[in-house]
Amino acid sequence: MIQQIKDFRRCVDYLETRQDIDGKKLAFYGISWGGRFGAIIPAVEPRLKASVLAGASMFLTLRPEVSPINYVTRVKIPTLMLNGKFDTRRPEKTIQPMYDLLGTPATDKQLKLYETDHTPPRNELIKETLAWLDRYLGPVQ
Repeated sequence: MIQQIKDFRRCVDYLETRQDIDGKKLAFYGISWGGRFGAIIPAVEPRLKASVLAGASMFLTLRPEVSPINYVTRVKIPTLMLNGKFDTRRPEKTIQPMYDLLGTPATDKQLKLYETDHTPPRNELIKETLAWLDRYLGPVQ
């Protein structure tokens, strides 16, 4: 997990070298397993300006250096969480604590639960993600 986070940060380094990418308007998007990183990566990567997590929740690990509980309160960027109410892999009792523990101000975080299993319907996922990113990064030029 540490190596994967380092790799993510190297990707951001690369994106900042590209003339066609605005390095000041980068967001984290994690779905399912990638959403688990949403409690850690935005806490350690200051160049991110917004975050969208789908099918994400808290998970426990015995290793403190990769335990989300040690990072999630340090996430300060606007964060949208999109989850299914009937997710058997990440039940609501693990979704709400992640949302509650986010260090993001209440006005800049939102949790939407859908009457689905693991992830929200595709159209809703796209609509909500684009609206969130437009709100915090500005519309695509």
